Amino acid sequence: MKNNAAYAELMAHVRQTEALGKVAERLGWDQETMMPRAAADQRGEEMAAIEGVLHARRTDPQIAQWLADAEAVDAVAAAQLHHIERSYRRSVKVPADLAQALARLTSVAQGVWAGARAADRVADFLPTLAEVVALKRREAECLAEGGDLYDALIDDYEPGASAESLGGMFDRMRPRLVALRERVLARPSPAKLQGHFAQEAQLRLARDVAGAFGYDWSRGRMDLAVHPFSSGGGDDSRITTRVVEADPFNCLYSTIHEVGHSSYELAIDRDYAMTPLGHGVSMGVHESQSRIYENQIGRGAAFTGWLYGQMVERFGALNVDSADGFYRAVNRVAPGYIRTEADEVHYNLHIMMRFDLERALMRGDLAVGDLEAAWNDRFLADFGVAVDRPSHGVLQDVHWSVGLFGYFPTYTLGNVYAGCLNKAMRAAVPDLEAQLARGETAGATGWLRENLQRHGGLRRPHETIAVACGFEPTEAPLLDYLEAKFGALYGL
Repeated sequence: MKNNAAYAELMAHVRQTEALGKVAERLGWDQETMMPRAAADQRGEEMAAIEGVLHARRTDPQIAQWLADAEAVDAVAAAQLHHIERSYRRSVKVPADLAQALARLTSVAQGVWAGARAADRVADFLPTLAEVVALKRREAECLAEGGDLYDALIDDYEPGASAESLGGMFDRMRPRLVALRERVLARPSPAKLQGHFAQEAQLRLARDVAGAFGYDWSRGRMDLAVHPFSSGGGDDSRITTRVVEADPFNCLYSTIHEVGHSSYELAIDRDYAMTPLGHGVSMGVHESQSRIYENQIGRGAAFTGWLYGQMVERFGALNVDSADGFYRAVNRVAPGYIRTEADEVHYNLHIMMRFDLERALMRGDLAVGDLEAAWNDRFLADFGVAVDRPSHGVLQDVHWSVGLFGYFPTYTLGNVYAGCLNKAMRAAVPDLEAQLARGETAGATGWLRENLQRHGGLRRPHETIAVACGFEPTEAPLLDYLEAKFGALYGL
């Protein structure tokens, strides 16, 4: 018999599990920011221990009974039950020892990857990566139950998506992206920002830019990491960035990107705290927030005009001597090595390459020992540039070291969603450009908060975007935006 008591008991269990999950997440944040280097093995054991506790709670047989008995009295309760049941069905398929082994290995693997990246020695990382791939394949086999291994992993990050659906989207995007790139690269390139920009001054500016985007410093903080990320939610959502003293855009736009992620988590309705609805609904939707903050807002002419003034005030005269020149420098198109530093024209091509490589790894079509050669061959074919060192190639991303196979395609899905949201947002906020020119983002971030962020996991990912936009999402708005923006910038 359906009853509210079962629902209440289930939610009490879930809230405690969510709280423990946040403890685990904070351990991960600490590992990447503050942890002494020699503590890596110990932290691996700590992560394995807490994963054991979490797995036991997530697979508690009582959950099945509560789910059978619980009554969904409204849309919120129905959404909570959907997420809980989905998590339970996935969790019970994975043995506890495998879940713990993955937690232990991926914790240690992060440090191994960081060391190999710093030393530019792929061989230092490949044995560990082979172990990660083997365990992720075992996990995928458990989850897939005879189906596609890579699809089973994608479902962790983007429920309802598949390699086929994402690959189809990539196939539709690629011709227009490649054509745009070729036309742009045939034109003269704008001046690149050059100079020395001291770390502390960059970080002060990054903090101010984060504040301009509405980041809540009373519930967040910013630290340095090898690979920028955000962590947490509720009343504790932190960001990280990195600094290259010859390239302030690295720090500034990494910061804006992570502020987008963190602001989403901080904006979710407080009634959903410590429940499945208290998270971003998927990584594709999450990336839509980080990418629209970073690109459509942060790299637009209006906001870069304000940012140019800030740069001159703090660093003195720049080699680009006008707001227009600065805007062009921010959006300069070049076939660079690094995904996180890629311009908007090239970015999705970086993702498509990673999608194909990790799908091949998970399906057993590519051996870990052949990954570097496969990466370098594909990069040369796609970008026309030979990879000069591993940290600019296969070692540049943290994702595979921590087992995030299936995550990469959500970046492009996020870009697609951001294109749709940008179209809807600009129709809804007609004076947005004037606001951004003053360094005021509240019109944009407020619209995103009200129409998308505050709802958390209430709706399914695709529906979340469709309701916010008022139309079905497709890749067309993103491609139209890119062609219009870079067509104007490069006189196409």
